[in-house]
Amino acid sequence: MAADGRRTVWGQGNGMLTALRGGTGGFYVGLFMVAASTTALQIVQTRILSVISWYSLAFLAISMAMLGLTAGSLLVYFYDRWLSQRPVAHRLAQGTLLLAIAIAVSWLFLINSIAISEIWIGPTLVLIWLHMIIVLALPYVLAGAVIALALTRTPLPIGTVYGVDLAGAAAGCLLVLAMMAVLDGVSAMLALAALSAFSASAFMMSAQALGGDVAAHADHAARLSRSARRWGLWLIVACSLNAALYPFAGRLLMDKTRLLQVEMIETLEWNAFSRIEVSRPLFRVPSLNGRAPNMPGEMKVAIEERVLAIDGGASTQLYAFDGDREDLAFLEYDITNLAYAIRNGGGSAAVIGVGGGRDMMSAHYFGFEAITGIELNPIIVENLTERYADFNRISAVPGVEIHVDDARAWFASNDGAFDLMQMSLIDTWAATGAGAHSLAENGLYTMEAWQTFLNDVTPNGVFTVSRWFNPDSVGETGRMVSLTMATLYAMGAERPADHIYLASVDQLATIVVSRAPLSAEEIGKLDATVERMGFQMLMRPGSTPSNPVLAAIAAAPDTATLYSLAEDAPLDFSPTTDDQPFFFNQLKLTSVGDWGTIISQQGVASGNIIATLMLAVIVAVSGLAVVATMIVPTLPTLKRTDGRLAGLGTGYFLLIGLGFMFAEIALMQRLSIFLGHPVYGLAIALAGIILSTGIGAAISERRPLVTPRHLTIWVGGTVLFIASLPVWLPTLLIAASSQGIVIRAIVCLLAVAPAGLMLGFAFPTGMRLVRAIDDSPTPWFWAVNGAAGVLASGLAVAVGTFVSISASFAIAAVCYALLLPVALGLHAHGQRKASDYGPVGQASEAPG
Repeated sequence: MAADGRRTVWGQGNGMLTALRGGTGGFYVGLFMVAASTTALQIVQTRILSVISWYSLAFLAISMAMLGLTAGSLLVYFYDRWLSQRPVAHRLAQGTLLLAIAIAVSWLFLINSIAISEIWIGPTLVLIWLHMIIVLALPYVLAGAVIALALTRTPLPIGTVYGVDLAGAAAGCLLVLAMMAVLDGVSAMLALAALSAFSASAFMMSAQALGGDVAAHADHAARLSRSARRWGLWLIVACSLNAALYPFAGRLLMDKTRLLQVEMIETLEWNAFSRIEVSRPLFRVPSLNGRAPNMPGEMKVAIEERVLAIDGGASTQLYAFDGDREDLAFLEYDITNLAYAIRNGGGSAAVIGVGGGRDMMSAHYFGFEAITGIELNPIIVENLTERYADFNRISAVPGVEIHVDDARAWFASNDGAFDLMQMSLIDTWAATGAGAHSLAENGLYTMEAWQTFLNDVTPNGVFTVSRWFNPDSVGETGRMVSLTMATLYAMGAERPADHIYLASVDQLATIVVSRAPLSAEEIGKLDATVERMGFQMLMRPGSTPSNPVLAAIAAAPDTATLYSLAEDAPLDFSPTTDDQPFFFNQLKLTSVGDWGTIISQQGVASGNIIATLMLAVIVAVSGLAVVATMIVPTLPTLKRTDGRLAGLGTGYFLLIGLGFMFAEIALMQRLSIFLGHPVYGLAIALAGIILSTGIGAAISERRPLVTPRHLTIWVGGTVLFIASLPVWLPTLLIAASSQGIVIRAIVCLLAVAPAGLMLGFAFPTGMRLVRAIDDSPTPWFWAVNGAAGVLASGLAVAVGTFVSISASFAIAAVCYALLLPVALGLHAHGQRKASDYGPVGQASEAPG
């Protein structure tokens, strides 16, 4: 179907109703299911990768999806003659059946993957990531071929087909959130494989309506239908059995740190946020985060406890507790509870991230009568309030409340005030080990977040945070102090250092921040507790810290000085904001010469180096995959056209590929903080972008940009909107931060929609411009666009991490600004060709 034919059929307002009556309902159902399973697969793969590696790989699933979908579309172009040997419904069914098998194969290899976080940079890592890219991308190649066939080889209204495809893709983003509430991440992949298999059967229901010599291939059709149903049923059975027997059936071989030892696990549950593992009971001396060296021997009595692990890395303890407060005396000797030396014996306390209930138990032991816990993950809350409520009775203590919510949103909407607020070691190991490129915890460690928290503390209340400490390098501790100083300056404090007390033991530091300057009596109590416990005082009002970095931070007269201090240091300890939220990434690219020393210190920053090198390896290996699957196969098509079209067309599709991905990744990173978790940012932002971009592309069919004036207005509007996002988006998000998750999700969709609408014009407009000149290099331009998107996804993560999210928006805006002269050049070239020779090469179908 020619491009002008697409615009003709788009005008049929009742196209879907007519199509359904004509027997094509099975086709639309099949397409919807394929699109849904494809986008859902991206999010499920991200969850699995987060267990065996890091959350920062969220971009990789999107990158591999783009790689596979583009490669699959190109297969449709290059193998058109072979595809035409069977009716299109048969090819669609074959493709989706192979997609189901490919998802199952990908599942098999993925669950048996080794822990990537344990592999050092070298040839082995390159081979591992090449293997991982093949495993991840294979299903998307088949999905891309199926979707391309549906869009370009069926006699149905392209607008309706495209709309169903996008509706399915958006539904898949939300479907996975519900699916992960009842299935583990491993079994969820099998469910998606089953969904793909049943879509093959749905396609065959519309074989007659889709055309082709169906009668001549009746036997083949019957075999395909039977195979699709059988595979679907077997995959449903496999999914159900695996979910019922999990983790004693198909499961991840390894997590970040070790082989999974099922015999040591009592429960293992997944949701869209994480995988929560609870061990069998252990009898041992109570595990403490920062045990006091002077802890009396009588306190070192073995008790029963369980280990609660999040995504195979971060862990906390679930102590046996029958309600007797005196049994909790050992908690007094943990440095995370230093603030109770000056706040105890009544009042209200709040705990951010309840984990195994340790901090709430501390508040109870020190006499707080009202204790509120805020926890994002419902599985953790269920463990405390239901599953292990008899093992640990903290949730039954009078005055204890636990809320399932994002801490920032909850405190923003809360009118109360707390005498003490505690946030101890809220991370998931991926944060401290890998730079936390896209973590929920990022949103808890910014100036905006800490202002929200401190605003909900009484005028004389305290906010206490514990983070890891390295005596040889105070990078993370220094950033914690710098963030505290900047927050207090923003809240009007004249001398923030007078509000801060900092102490450490071994590799842990705890900061106590008071809304009012600490009094001499309070300082004396803290000093006495530090001495009695055997802790080390690092910073206190009235004294100059012995560590030169902490001394410089404490003496900084304003926030600007805090940033300038960090510029001259090998590690980044500057205050983090919502625009630069990566608290756990202390690495600076300008300090490459110091990386050897940083690695030898074995601190958090050494993990940042490994993560950064890992990111570079992934981008490089992805580049090789792009060259092999896209560039090399399509390069010959470029030789059939003139040099000006080749140069302008390549520039156009390169720019829109880069610009789109930088904008998308930046939106996901920014919205993850607002929504409370990267999975929400991925699912909701992706759904919004898919829908709005598709609508924009559909509008471009009815209202094409056919004049230089139209092109200029479109590019100008796109550039202005993207460039303005860092100006107005933070204000909107702060204003809506106190709303529930549903309202916040709607706000995100509304914020994303205008960008998606305008970006949706880019690709069809480019195809229209180049086809007006010559359609023979179309596959090359598809490949360039896909390659740019694949590589830009990793680059956008790096820019957001090491510069700022606003910088990613700026790069996206620059890409679209550069698009204007290229688009005008293509338009002018097309006009000259038309006037000199008449229209060249009536449009043949693009791949996909």
